[in-house]
Amino acid sequence: MFVDRVFIEAQAGRGGDGCVSFRRERYVPRGGPDGGDGGDGGSVIVVARRGVDNLAAVAHRRTWKAKPGQPGRGSNCHGRSAKDVVVAVPPGTIVKDATEQFVLKDLIQVDEQVCVARGGKGGKGNAHFKSSTNRAPRESTRGVAGEYRKLVLELKLIADVGLVGKPNAGKSTLLSRVSRARPRIADYPFTTKSPNLGLVRVDYDHWFVMADIPGLIEGAHAGAGMGHEFLRHIERTRILVHLVEPEPMDGSDPVENYVAIRKELEEYQTDLARRPEIPVVSKADLPAARQVRERLAVETGRETLAFSAVTGDALDTLLHRIAALLASDAPASAPGPSAGSRGAAD
Repeated sequence: MFVDRVFIEAQAGRGGDGCVSFRRERYVPRGGPDGGDGGDGGSVIVVARRGVDNLAAVAHRRTWKAKPGQPGRGSNCHGRSAKDVVVAVPPGTIVKDATEQFVLKDLIQVDEQVCVARGGKGGKGNAHFKSSTNRAPRESTRGVAGEYRKLVLELKLIADVGLVGKPNAGKSTLLSRVSRARPRIADYPFTTKSPNLGLVRVDYDHWFVMADIPGLIEGAHAGAGMGHEFLRHIERTRILVHLVEPEPMDGSDPVENYVAIRKELEEYQTDLARRPEIPVVSKADLPAARQVRERLAVETGRETLAFSAVTGDALDTLLHRIAALLASDAPASAPGPSAGSRGAAD
């Protein structure tokens, strides 16, 4: 199950209370105060971990609660501080305060972390209050309560290349041919119900991460179909590969489908429509592919590629074109991994 948005509660531990105690030993008159300090409560920390690909594990636990610190004891024994509770999330997770709706941290890199609820400080024992004028203090302080916060964890996949297009345009098939990813593939729309990532190797020295999201339809920016739920996963991509099916199953016009998806991207986020894009005709082995490619080139005003996942024709050309565009340092709206960087599993 792919989960990319969860609501959780973080409760840090309370600090342990300070101790009031006096040293009592034979032959040691007026031993003095020896009450120890309380230990600190545990904090709740959200960490981006390698190998975690979605928020499913976090979704099964509503409240993340750290333990309190131990109280101080006599003989100047300080209470033990509680261990922190670590919430492991995928890189690309945005941590938000659910009440005030502000971003605490955007965890982009592996091992980045943010303390979402800080543990309470331990109280002071009476040994802390001794002085030349107060040689037998009978005061101590209680531990401070730990912080409590409601959080929204929202995942935006980090990839170099995002595949977009109508349902059944061949996005999952392309990803399965050029990487080890194995998305579900069938001959009906909306087979893909969650995003998929794949590590694509162009040659020994060049590779990039490709993301496949569920197919888009008109009105996706407003919640129609499945696009609204997953459009955010291409916000971090550096370039888009727009797949156009030459002979749609519903009999619609391929070029009009391209224009409609472009409009949806612009309605969702203006920057997406300005993102560097490679228009590609999939299923090039079909009779109408050549004509659609020529029409699409006229519509877009730039080079339009075509490939066949069945025969493998022009797949290498497409991969090298993507690698060349990534190497040209195309701008992106948000930072992501560079082509050739490690950090995403296929």
